[in-house]
Amino acid sequence: MPFRQLGLAEPILLAVRDAGYTEPTPIQVAAIPVVLQRQDVMGIAQTGTGKTAAFVLPLLSLIAAHRPQHRGVRALIMVPTRELVVQVEENIRIYARHLPLRVATIFGGVSERPQIKALQHGVDIVVATPGRLLDIIRGREASLRDLEFLVLDEADRMLDMGFIHPIRQIVRLLPRERLTLLFSATLSREIEQLSREFMRHPKTVEIGRRSNPAETVTQALYEVSHHAKMALLSHLLKNEGLRTVLVFSRTKHGADRIARRLEKERIPVATLHANRSQNQRLRALQDFKSGRVRVLVATDIAARGIDVEGISHVINYDFPRHPEDYVHRIGRTGRAQAVGEAVSFLAPDDHAHLRTLERFLRRGILRRKIEGFTEPANTAAPRDPSAPPQAPYRPRRDTMPWRLRNRWRGQNRKSRHP
Repeated sequence: MPFRQLGLAEPILLAVRDAGYTEPTPIQVAAIPVVLQRQDVMGIAQTGTGKTAAFVLPLLSLIAAHRPQHRGVRALIMVPTRELVVQVEENIRIYARHLPLRVATIFGGVSERPQIKALQHGVDIVVATPGRLLDIIRGREASLRDLEFLVLDEADRMLDMGFIHPIRQIVRLLPRERLTLLFSATLSREIEQLSREFMRHPKTVEIGRRSNPAETVTQALYEVSHHAKMALLSHLLKNEGLRTVLVFSRTKHGADRIARRLEKERIPVATLHANRSQNQRLRALQDFKSGRVRVLVATDIAARGIDVEGISHVINYDFPRHPEDYVHRIGRTGRAQAVGEAVSFLAPDDHAHLRTLERFLRRGILRRKIEGFTEPANTAAPRDPSAPPQAPYRPRRDTMPWRLRNRWRGQNRKSRHP
């Protein structure tokens, strides 16, 4: 079924086409028409099934269809973490690129002042974590008096993280006449209770679990120094068994650096990240799907929604910071019961993230060594022996605890008077 048959507004369809998506996923087919009919929806689907677009696309269509005179917040999307706030906002901006839409993000760890100003001036959509949002709107309830749409995404994770009380306090401040959407990976008693509490006769849309990547994807780790990552990637790509390879970089500039190095080695490569134009993104995907390029280097946000059959290998050039990102990445291979392989480069400062991931997966990941590969020496320029010696480090006395300051004074006094 093409997106056009779901009833989405024309600007949304144009943005979907620009992003290179041709067919909706099962959760999108099931949820979008119901949301467009303004019926509450409880969606049960795993990460990586396209559930973000399942609520973002119809919300944008409903917002585009009617633009009231007021300047209050029209839609509120609550998610458990700041990383998800950023991911959802990126999706909104991709799909709303042909709409005059105002979006604000609210999460902790940054100044409240611009977030408060955004609410006061009025925006169409707010993407927020519950804790910071409650801090901001407590005593400023008027900012949400015109709300039309509420979305609780990753509801099961928000319950696990103890956000139920902030969520309840926020929902009490919202109009009763609203459209409420709740998405969760599992349907538990707590989620059912939440739906009865916040929703009116919701339609339940449940999509079967995707096959666990652990069942169809061989996973392995290679411990490697930062400076040797590129050499290891080049060594791996000499194996012609790596036919169609998706390489994940943490940053846009990092993706460009990897691609430039591979081009120098005459390896057909394309890049996919937020700094690329829509035409460049589409061309990169088409070249990758058709086999004209063997390697696609992408960032996490740009790669969300990629559904290319036959990807033989995923390489995590930069180890993912969050377990959900790892599951999303390796899920690009091993699709439709095909066998795939996921390789992760583990640098010395990645071990804490690995421990978090293995707890999340409830299993360890196999460490491997590459036969015939020796890490190159660090090519950082050695210090010029003719240069004058550097002065020893002397910490500022006014920033040192008094015990350390006295100890430093004593050591310094001894060095002056042996």
